[in-house]
Amino acid sequence: MSPSTERIRSLALAGHAGAGKTTLFEAMLHHGGALNAMGLVERGTTVSDADPMEKARGHSIDASIASIERNGYRIHLLDTPGYADFRGPALAALAAADTVAVVVNAANGIEHGTRSMMRHAKERGLARILIVNRIDAEGVDLAALVADLRAEFGNECLPLNLPASNGHAVRDAFFQTGGDTDFSSPGEAHRHLIDQVVEIDDAVMEHYLDGGESSLGAGELRGALEHCLRDGHLVPIVFTGARDGTGVDELLELIERILPCPTETNPPPFRDAGGEPFPVSADAHGHVVADVFKIVNDPFVGKLGVFRVWQGTVRKDSQLLVDDGRKPFKVGHLFRLKGREHVEVDEALPGDIVAVAKVDDIHFDAVLHDAADEGRIHLEPAAYPAPMYGLAVEPAHKGQEQKLSQSLARLAEEDPCFRVEHHTELNETVIYGLSDLHVKLMLERMKARYDIDVTTHPPRIAYRETIGGHAEGHHRHKKQTGGAGQFAEVFLRVEPMERGSGFDFRDETKGGVIPGQFIPAIEKGVRQALDGGAVAGYPIQDVRVTVYDGKHHPVDSKEVAFVSAGRKAFLDAVSRARPQVLEPVVDLEVSMPDSCVGDVTGGLASRRAQIMGTDALRGGETLIRARLPLAELVDYPTQLKSITSGQGRYAMAFSHYEAVPPGVQKRLTEAWKPKDDDD
Repeated sequence: MSPSTERIRSLALAGHAGAGKTTLFEAMLHHGGALNAMGLVERGTTVSDADPMEKARGHSIDASIASIERNGYRIHLLDTPGYADFRGPALAALAAADTVAVVVNAANGIEHGTRSMMRHAKERGLARILIVNRIDAEGVDLAALVADLRAEFGNECLPLNLPASNGHAVRDAFFQTGGDTDFSSPGEAHRHLIDQVVEIDDAVMEHYLDGGESSLGAGELRGALEHCLRDGHLVPIVFTGARDGTGVDELLELIERILPCPTETNPPPFRDAGGEPFPVSADAHGHVVADVFKIVNDPFVGKLGVFRVWQGTVRKDSQLLVDDGRKPFKVGHLFRLKGREHVEVDEALPGDIVAVAKVDDIHFDAVLHDAADEGRIHLEPAAYPAPMYGLAVEPAHKGQEQKLSQSLARLAEEDPCFRVEHHTELNETVIYGLSDLHVKLMLERMKARYDIDVTTHPPRIAYRETIGGHAEGHHRHKKQTGGAGQFAEVFLRVEPMERGSGFDFRDETKGGVIPGQFIPAIEKGVRQALDGGAVAGYPIQDVRVTVYDGKHHPVDSKEVAFVSAGRKAFLDAVSRARPQVLEPVVDLEVSMPDSCVGDVTGGLASRRAQIMGTDALRGGETLIRARLPLAELVDYPTQLKSITSGQGRYAMAFSHYEAVPPGVQKRLTEAWKPKDDDD
């Protein structure tokens, strides 16, 4: 029998690589009764890292899901990858959770992944807790780490329990106030917690000031606590030693007693057809609204769509619609996941995480529902890191082009940060990921699943073109081929727009000099030129085009003529408007041992990098923040590995486009060979 919605919890374990998320995930499943014995990451026997590539590497590549049933509660757990290379599946998993637990390695302290996942969880309005793991590691200073966490993430971060017996036990500080601890005391921690909780509500604060904690009813305190967690006014800190199970039972109890249930959380931002907020509530009797946050193309089961139910109840054999589709699919089988195992269930309530198989139309971020009049609702897209590391691929054996295309499309379905593009002009297929490692592992996955060998080479950098000034262009297209001829004449203006604005087309012709039915043809011609480039063969952006005059012929004017005239007039104008080549610029974060800072900084300076700042990290590491052109990072992973003896790590995110230096533009322009184009 399913527990009520109020007794369902969902928790995503996130954080930096090496924090112990997978081991903690395994320990929670074991202590919660879902596993008879814990697996080990080193032996490849964990529920979470079941993929052969994960076993071989000893770390998570994809998000994994499993559930615990105990004490009348159902706890959905999501283990997410820690490496920035696999940030896509990690962020996608947050869409299914009510609470994000950011796991911190007590020996390493606050790392890049800690900051990143805390920021993402806060931006999404999710309740957050900090789990300090490996508290029994030798030489750790847990009091100093708590101070660091509060300094980094705010004074709302407060211990909910405290380590004891030199990191081999924990003492509750919310429901109990006694006992010996390794630092502070349960009584002191309890006072800080209560003071923080009562601040959220004026009425609760007044009762507390008048009569002390004893005057607060259990419901009143619980309501204030839920409000604090939902609004981020309280970020509990808890302590565990996952390897030997220290604090794991206490963590599970806190999840049941304190963390928000689906009725107490901030739902994701659904929108209706007009872009207005579409309210959802955790009502088991309402229309079904669910979000697909994970796609798995299983060689044996087929396409598996994993989704979180936000409203209504999904039952086996019920009918659901995908997005604005009008043809429902039947939920023939409904699965709850346990790593790679699929456990069939009869129903899913608000807050449940389940999956359906073999539904062709299902896709990442799809909205599933059961009301045809709600077909236009969608989930506001979450922000994901832009995949900037590209590699051109082609099949190693002729005749596998179609198979390669289908295989890459299936991989792209599964990872929001993996993108496939086919560049028609170059007949080049380019895959984009977050790093060289990300792209390499996706190709390994394709080989293992679909048995396709590929050859690779560096792709063209995603340069763009734009203009630096205003100009006018003109072209008369005239052909006589014996029968009816072709005629069109177009006058237009171009002007630069703000960077990132895209393209704007306007018609300001008067008096019917160009009949209205030919204006779309002119725009089509302009767009063809936008795609093909004007000076170096790269797409043109941030340009406004205004057609203001022209001529037509009552017999010879045709759509094809105005397409050609529009394209040529646009290219004529661009050539007079100080055309520029733009290059993608990225924000780069590099962490390395302190001893390597000078060499890393010098290496970045030689790559046209602008150093934005440095931060001292715990454990003798430094973080360098820089901004530089993407083109300068083609071989950077190799250089960083060499400089830091494999200890350096980097993460990058697209920042903006900016003009290339004159020398680079000259080289790119001279290398371009535009196609011959006869009028």
